[in-house]
Amino acid sequence: MRVLVVEDDPRLSSQLEEAVNAAGYVAIVSRDGEDALHRAQTEALGAIILDIGLPTLDGLSILRRLRQEDNRTPVLLLTARSTWTERVEGIDAGADDYVTKPFHMEEVLARLRAVVRRSAGQATSLLEHGDLVLDERQSRVSLRGVAVPLTRLEYLLLAYLMRNRGRVVPQAELIEHIYSDDGERDLNAIEALVVRLRKKVGVGAIETRRGFGYMVPEPGPGA
Repeated sequence: MRVLVVEDDPRLSSQLEEAVNAAGYVAIVSRDGEDALHRAQTEALGAIILDIGLPTLDGLSILRRLRQEDNRTPVLLLTARSTWTERVEGIDAGADDYVTKPFHMEEVLARLRAVVRRSAGQATSLLEHGDLVLDERQSRVSLRGVAVPLTRLEYLLLAYLMRNRGRVVPQAELIEHIYSDDGERDLNAIEALVVRLRKKVGVGAIETRRGFGYMVPEPGPGA
């Protein structure tokens, strides 16, 4: 899942990028308000971490614009403002949650996971398919209680399919959400990732819909 990190401070944006990537997401960084708005309007994103104080266009203006356009991408605000009135302003503008600076990176990641879960109607950080369990908090996958070692791309692909369980996900959508830039994208690579994943988590965990895409199926009756 791609997460747009919008923060103009180079040091903090680099720290956020590193933390978001380490948490099992794909961080896309923007340090300018106008650029961030354009990316949010045109790119496939799972969530946005949005600083309020930005050059060219402030975070609240970006947020209001997106909500006016009915863009429902979950937004986690970063703000140095500490009064309750300013926090309310952010929530009223359409933010899903906020973190006040200075913050611990663990809190940002916990709140990011929470807003993503809420947007997907997911109650916990655990994604399950029979004996297969993906723990988003720990970025770990287990099968029948045994840890399954996955590469970063394998994890990203499996996590996205499990978040969208029961829905056929086109290859193009998978590419949008697991690769960070156009130079890395390869249609054939998705097929190769699926083949490798099936060997590790079981053939039945990921179904192919020829001409449409892939999906993790919903459990059958009595499962």
